[in-house]
Amino acid sequence: MRLPEEPDLPPRINILPMIDVIFAILVFFIVSSLYLTRSEGLPVNLPRATTAQVQQSKQITVSLDEQGKLTIDGEPAQLDQLKTEIEQLIEGSDTTVIINADKTVEHGLVVEAIDQIRQIPQVQLAIAAKKIDS
Repeated sequence: MRLPEEPDLPPRINILPMIDVIFAILVFFIVSSLYLTRSEGLPVNLPRATTAQVQQSKQITVSLDEQGKLTIDGEPAQLDQLKTEIEQLIEGSDTTVIINADKTVEHGLVVEAIDQIRQIPQVQLAIAAKKIDS
């Protein structure tokens, strides 16, 4: 006895797995783009602080590396010309100058840089630190 043949089903394209793959790729790119940052300064070993916060205004980064070399937004500078060079970079009243000093740099250099920056009335001063994860 012969069984009657079942009719062939027409071929179909199942798009659900393709949607899952596209969604996974989209999520990957969104999450990975959150970790893109623009660094303006020398790589220094920052001290840690539990109260560290991200600054949202226009930023000028003043970096002091472990040898005491000074840079302003990655450009070499002299400590005695720091105030003048920062005044030339200011574009308005909402500017933050960030001191990005290595934790091994001489304390006197950092204090001298802070003193010159505090003489400029249009800027806010911030000291860079890594946030300690609790």
